[in-house]
Amino acid sequence: MSCEHGGNQVPEVWKSQFQGNETVLNSHRGFDPGTSDLFDFLIPLADFGIKNEISRLLIEFNRSKHHPHLFSEWSQSLSSLEKERLISHYYNPYREKLIAAIASLLTHHEDTVIHLSLHSFTPELNGQPRNNDFGLLYDPKRKEEKEFAKQFKESILKFDTSFTVRYNYPYLGTADGLTTSLRRIFLRKYVGIELEINQKWVKNNAFHKDIKSLIYGAIAQIDRQRFR
Repeated sequence: MSCEHGGNQVPEVWKSQFQGNETVLNSHRGFDPGTSDLFDFLIPLADFGIKNEISRLLIEFNRSKHHPHLFSEWSQSLSSLEKERLISHYYNPYREKLIAAIASLLTHHEDTVIHLSLHSFTPELNGQPRNNDFGLLYDPKRKEEKEFAKQFKESILKFDTSFTVRYNYPYLGTADGLTTSLRRIFLRKYVGIELEINQKWVKNNAFHKDIKSLIYGAIAQIDRQRFR
């Protein structure tokens, strides 16, 4: 389990980059509200977990190094040396730990590794409402990911049919991101799913307890034997 946008922290040395624009760090642009709390609630289900709480506006953990938005409009002006420092001190260690954990699990077990990456999304973007409660992002070309997403959706709706669960919405599961890059490293026995939850269910940076319990139960009842 991973959480790439769990917080909006900015180390002291780079706080001047946001002087006069501190409010953006507390918006959905600065982090994914509710995901850090959700990660802590769900972590008993995982063999391994990793969470980042550095703001995505300083460096974007869910983008490849070559991506034009690895650094935001507030951090793009940093020197090459400072950018390399952010990459080597925060970005690289995070990804390296996750890659090592997946590789270790694949080495010591015959099962497929299921990686759940936790995210949340703003209910409205650029005046356009997002009309779903949960989004399950995956690569449709990968049979096991398609099957897991199907089971996950069915599992959620068993608890409450009133929720709207959509595949690859509000983003595509094949867009540049952490799970996409991991698929290129682990060609077999890796299932990378991004769970996106509507931030309308978040209050005081925590998801409603019923949402957390629903997700926990939905994951727990998925038949993982089918992914061995």
